[in-house]
Amino acid sequence: MKSLISYSLLSLVSVSRLTGAITIPSPEQERVFVTGKSREISTQEALEKRLIHLSPTETKWVTEDEKLELKRQGFNFMDITDYQHLGYENAFRTASQKKPAIEYPPQPGQQKTVKPLLEKLDKKTMQSNLETFTSFYTRYAKSDTGRQSSEWLLKRINETAHLLPSIELKPFPHTWIQSSIIAKIPGKTEKTVVIGAHQDSINLFLPSILAAPGADDDGSGTVTILEAFCVLVTHLVKTGEQLENTVEFHWYSAEELGLWGSQAIFSSYEKEGREVVAMLQQDMTGFVRKTLDAGKPESVGVITDYVDPALTEFIKKIITEYCDIPYVLTQCGYACSDHASASKAGYPSAFVIESAFSDSDNHIHTTEDKIEHLSFDHMLQHAKLTLGLAYELGQAQFGDKGGYSVEL
Repeated sequence: MKSLISYSLLSLVSVSRLTGAITIPSPEQERVFVTGKSREISTQEALEKRLIHLSPTETKWVTEDEKLELKRQGFNFMDITDYQHLGYENAFRTASQKKPAIEYPPQPGQQKTVKPLLEKLDKKTMQSNLETFTSFYTRYAKSDTGRQSSEWLLKRINETAHLLPSIELKPFPHTWIQSSIIAKIPGKTEKTVVIGAHQDSINLFLPSILAAPGADDDGSGTVTILEAFCVLVTHLVKTGEQLENTVEFHWYSAEELGLWGSQAIFSSYEKEGREVVAMLQQDMTGFVRKTLDAGKPESVGVITDYVDPALTEFIKKIITEYCDIPYVLTQCGYACSDHASASKAGYPSAFVIESAFSDSDNHIHTTEDKIEHLSFDHMLQHAKLTLGLAYELGQAQFGDKGGYSVEL
């Protein structure tokens, strides 16, 4: 396989020594090798125009190749071609029609349960899961190995999920080959807390040909929330406890293609009238080398732009209470991960990352996004945050109008 790909690249890619420009193969030339067979990408697929949001006010029609070029240049966007209705009703509500703001607990209050649970989080298990997850040649959402990695992940989640019969675990199928995954832990109310990560990976130079181990982006987030899920479910099985609110763990497909998977899910939630009271995205949780090399303290990066301020403030309190490292405030721009889909649907969302955004992993979207660059001690801190938030909000007493109340 390696030699086949190498020789193919010699014939398909030319790199300018002066500009570093890459000549992308034509649609007739590009083939998918990850299936063990070659599949020609149709001219229609490559040249089809897609509608993207580059900002809340900037919309543009582009081809798939142009989308890739935008990502290479560091631009974030949402590909809204198939989800133009997402957030439409929310955007045109009058002030009196808008949903009341969610109020979160003034402080964490579940320490008696949460702190012992944090000790059960296991970085060796996270490493083992990530080693398997990165062994797939690529998790590109349109590839066969992307499908296989999703099927493996579903089975791995089910090893714990099946212990609690009330859990609803299912793939969320799409028109492309890789499914998203939803694990729903029903609570006493339908008010829903969502913990998310994206499972796909991409190599931005030749997505259909080059390897994309995606260890940090977002294999790290995937196994981080998986570990928190397993510890939480094991606790519920052991104690027979039912959470006050419904808690869902999501593993999204096709984030790298413009947040396709999360847009599909939150579009369906919006249509169903689902009441999501909080959504946290964990995208890249393991890289700290640039932070440490710069002499900065190891920290959890808390995104402050295009997020819900109240939820973000509560997350800062969770980090202070349950993590062994501080947080650092940072920004990542519009639509930088799947929380943007939740926000567009009118749901409060937040995003945390491994560091200040400027110190995040520079190996992503290449063949070098490997485990060897990651710290599982740091990922453990993100798992503590995830578990602490899921349990605290899972047990919170949200009022009928969105406010928080204390049960006496």
